[in-house]
Amino acid sequence: MYTQQAGPAFVLVRPQMGENIGAASRAMWNFGLDRMRLVSPRDGWPNPKATAMASGAGRLLDNAILSGTLPEALDDSTLTFATTARPRGMTKPVYSPEAAMRAAQEHIAQGGRVSVMFGPERAGLENADIAQANAIISVPVNPEFPSLNLAQCVLLVAYEWRRASAEAPDMVTEMGGTEWASAVERDHLSTHYEEVLDEAGFFFPETKAEGMKVNLRNMWSRMPLTQADVRMLHGMLRQMVRRRKDRAE
Repeated sequence: MYTQQAGPAFVLVRPQMGENIGAASRAMWNFGLDRMRLVSPRDGWPNPKATAMASGAGRLLDNAILSGTLPEALDDSTLTFATTARPRGMTKPVYSPEAAMRAAQEHIAQGGRVSVMFGPERAGLENADIAQANAIISVPVNPEFPSLNLAQCVLLVAYEWRRASAEAPDMVTEMGGTEWASAVERDHLSTHYEEVLDEAGFFFPETKAEGMKVNLRNMWSRMPLTQADVRMLHGMLRQMVRRRKDRAE
């Protein structure tokens, strides 16, 4: 099984629908998590509907640990989070998903074992379940509609785990088989356009010609041009000049 770092176990407490268990497994596997534990699933286990919904994540279900009670499922956990969307009147630290998974990553790096509990679809975790957790994960949802589907909640927390445990740049540029244009290539492009525009009488009046050329070069330098862009712009200009000469003849 793929495990970039021994991630937290996701404990589904009394899940009701096999389809949601399958969808949760897909969400976990999307972000490199492979430790699922099931506590008293309503429709029994294994569940063919979960397997059908899991698609390529079926191997995760094959290794899922079935437990009869929550304490059994949390037996080896040294830090346990409970997910809930509503206040519970308990004195516990309440984390955002992002902060919780940062704390989980730090705890695991120090040799600890982390579990995250998710409640059944109808009403979520009971207070007796949450009492067994060290901390709460609360998702900042719309207070007028706080309910999250089980798989959605699993996906959200798994995504934050991935962000906390794997470096991912905020933005990358796919170059599409080309490279950024060099200063020399941009200079040749500027010169080409200046020559053609000068011949066409664009730089007028003469007193403003030098400033217009500077502005044109400044425009090219501001543009994130690739080598493919430069070739295309040269080609466009050559074709326009060729068509103009054809018409003149």
